[in-house]
Amino acid sequence: MRPLSDRGRADVARLAEDARARGVMPDVIWHSSKLRARQTAEAFWRACNPFATFGATRGLLPEDPPSWMRDQLAGDQRSILVVGHMPHLPALLRLLCGDAADPPAFDFPLHGCVALEPDGVLVWKELWRIKP
Repeated sequence: MRPLSDRGRADVARLAEDARARGVMPDVIWHSSKLRARQTAEAFWRACNPFATFGATRGLLPEDPPSWMRDQLAGDQRSILVVGHMPHLPALLRLLCGDAADPPAFDFPLHGCVALEPDGVLVWKELWRIKP
């Protein structure tokens, strides 16, 4: 497994600081079991809430069905930050937002961040996004 490069770590630290500046303070941070996802999640953990529950969880690997993560998020009242991979994240975004979002919204920003909030039982709406 390859770790984040020095530039990757610096980019992730900036992204996490941008998220913190927007008020991101998750109760829970979930990441895939891959090293770079964990390192990315750690940057958010340090910047946004070092007291958040932190760990790898099922449903965030590139080949996992997005429905697994949708089902874990459904009805959970906590603020949850997930760190995953392409092409899984755009597919998860499409599944969560459904017809409520315009198709361009499904273009998950590479090395970016998208904030959602529940807008019904299994429907979410986008609040903002950060592109590097």
